[in-house]
Amino acid sequence: MFSTEISPIHFRLFKPNMQSIAALMPLLPGSDLVRQPCAGIMVYSFATPQAPSVFREVARSKTRSIFIAGGPHPSALPGETLAFFDYVVIGEGEETLPELIGVLQKGGDVSPVRGIAFKKDGSTVFTGKREDVELDKYPPFDPDIMHSSIEISRGCPFNCAYCQTPQLFGHRMRHRSIDEIAKYAEHLRDIRFTSPNAFAYGSDGRRPRVEKIEALLSALPRRCIFFGTFPSEVRPEFINDRLLELVSDYCANTSLSMGGQSGSERVLDSIRRGHTVEDIILAVERCLAHDITPVVDFIFGLPGETEDDQLDTLRLIKWLTAKGGKVHSHYFMPLPGTALEDSPPSPLLRQVEKVIGELALHGKATGVWSKA
Repeated sequence: MFSTEISPIHFRLFKPNMQSIAALMPLLPGSDLVRQPCAGIMVYSFATPQAPSVFREVARSKTRSIFIAGGPHPSALPGETLAFFDYVVIGEGEETLPELIGVLQKGGDVSPVRGIAFKKDGSTVFTGKREDVELDKYPPFDPDIMHSSIEISRGCPFNCAYCQTPQLFGHRMRHRSIDEIAKYAEHLRDIRFTSPNAFAYGSDGRRPRVEKIEALLSALPRRCIFFGTFPSEVRPEFINDRLLELVSDYCANTSLSMGGQSGSERVLDSIRRGHTVEDIILAVERCLAHDITPVVDFIFGLPGETEDDQLDTLRLIKWLTAKGGKVHSHYFMPLPGTALEDSPPSPLLRQVEKVIGELALHGKATGVWSKA
């Protein structure tokens, strides 16, 4: 630990970055939350959708500050980010950020700090990758500062072409221990979790380990437990009867957030999704058999998507909503660091927009399904 009396440390808070800020603040005692730039050391964490407004804010700031950026967008595009920021923390920040700020507080050389990027003589310097963080070494939040969902897993073994998660956290799935999760759950009234795939808890991420999930749920305080819902989701091929029984027995949620992404087999293959349309159908049917509402994510406008592909997705959506399921939609946004970062979205059929709009009016679809 180090003193923050030399230069105050401020975390820029906005709704999309609450999870990451909650995890970082306990590592920097004396830091605070702000809604605008302040003199001192300003720390930002943001994703691509927030990048334009963050860059504008920093460019217009008149404060005497050192600006540090982290999160998905800065990690993928450090050169772009350094046009506005002094330093970028690349990847996981639990170890890198406190070390960087400690060096800055002492006026030392930041070059030995691994996991950062900065400008030197007009060029971008990257100091090298750090080892993966062990989640149990760092708290998901400080209950005396702010509460958040509990991050139970990090990393993903899959390599979906649109997703930043493996690039940010790696392909090896890591898990917080049950004891640590239960300890922080005591501070929450509604217990929610963050994971790229909640049903992969305790596993290698390729197939579920039911006994690990049962051990986790049975160890939690008997409150409102939400498992497999936002801010987590589950993969369709992981859904089985026993896991659905556990959700019914231990959890308050009567729905399950599922990543389907497309109703076209060709598109699922092209984006390297790792499951089939049949997996989505079986998962939906299993959920409904257990009186759990499946809420299936779909991405519209994926690169290379044809009219036939979109009609395949629309047929699947009509089927699942007629059965009692719901849709959560996204319009494709190319994200830096992914295989599709330079790929423009495909135009959306008017028929698709019309049907999803009608479903939204009846409470069966949410999200954003067109660029407009």
